[in-house]
Amino acid sequence: LVFVSSDTLWELAAAEAESRESGVREEDGGDAVSERSVFLMGSKAGVCFTVFLSTRDEPSKPTLALEYTFGRRARGHNTPKDIAHIWELGGGTSLSDLVQIPIITVSIRSLSVILILDLSKPNNLWGTMEKLLQATQAQVEKVSSQAQRAEKSKAGAKHQMPVHSISRSLPKDYPDRELISPFPVPLLIIGSKYDIFQEFDSDKRKVISKTLRFVAHYYAASLIFTSIKSESLMLKTKGFFSHLAFGLDRGKTVSCESTKPLVIPAGSDSFSQIGSPPVSDVDMSSLHAKNPKDLWKKVYERVFPQESTSEQRELKDPAKDPQYSEPQIDTMRTQKDQVTDQCHASILLLYMCTAVNTVAMQILHLVSVATHELAIW
Repeated sequence: LVFVSSDTLWELAAAEAESRESGVREEDGGDAVSERSVFLMGSKAGVCFTVFLSTRDEPSKPTLALEYTFGRRARGHNTPKDIAHIWELGGGTSLSDLVQIPIITVSIRSLSVILILDLSKPNNLWGTMEKLLQATQAQVEKVSSQAQRAEKSKAGAKHQMPVHSISRSLPKDYPDRELISPFPVPLLIIGSKYDIFQEFDSDKRKVISKTLRFVAHYYAASLIFTSIKSESLMLKTKGFFSHLAFGLDRGKTVSCESTKPLVIPAGSDSFSQIGSPPVSDVDMSSLHAKNPKDLWKKVYERVFPQESTSEQRELKDPAKDPQYSEPQIDTMRTQKDQVTDQCHASILLLYMCTAVNTVAMQILHLVSVATHELAIW
């Protein structure tokens, strides 16, 4: 008898790799190579995350759709190098459908997500954050459900294999553990362009800071404000990234003051410290919020009305996105489009002329027939 597996080639390869990795751990006492995946997304033209990884002073280029790179780090002398698979989604929210590429069954157990928000554009902040987090969470939950079903079917066949839960668990002493809704995988929220943000009015800074603190704590996420113009903030940001990518210590710095750059590791904040939305001219009862998160959203949008997403729908085609402009190519494309339009117009004119001639011939034929019949009559 020949049994045909329903698993794809990728799933079979992943199972084989996991089997070998388990064997190496048993023999070497845990010196096996560790592989993790980090998925980055965020505001359009916020900050390309490659600038955080680069050791050279080079201008960052916008991410083209979805880009992949990887990093390696040795734990010590003559030891295997741990690997971090790094995916970065460009285009803001316009290409959020691409989250299904990096978030797959093979990577789900070692996945972390980094959301980069442009602090200099608060009127786009909530909309960008909400859409990207919703798309990512939906894909993570979909893949997790598929993985659990696959494990259950295998466990049922072998009667011994335990079914592992992919859901994220928090310590029992985690602040407000019963009141929050943890993101299904570790999440880091980065507020970029702090150098511009710090020039804002103090009341506006307080609204943005407290809102992001609430969102980060609600999702059990870490939060940090940064700027490529501040070496110290960049070092702290790289520390948070290295923690997700390689499991390194991210440091013990905690800063929750709205007058300073926020540096808040997950589990270092609480709703009591955050307080209520910092607005005095808004009647909370008139907002008709469904839950605390919805209340913060409505208050934030009252202070910073979110810009229309019609532009994002119009730019669904990346070729029309100004951040990917190529003047020479775009000029030639415009010329070719004009030629194409002229050809279409010529074809339409020819078709109309042909139609008119056909009608004219039919009329002449009818006149000829009528004349012939009159002559006979």
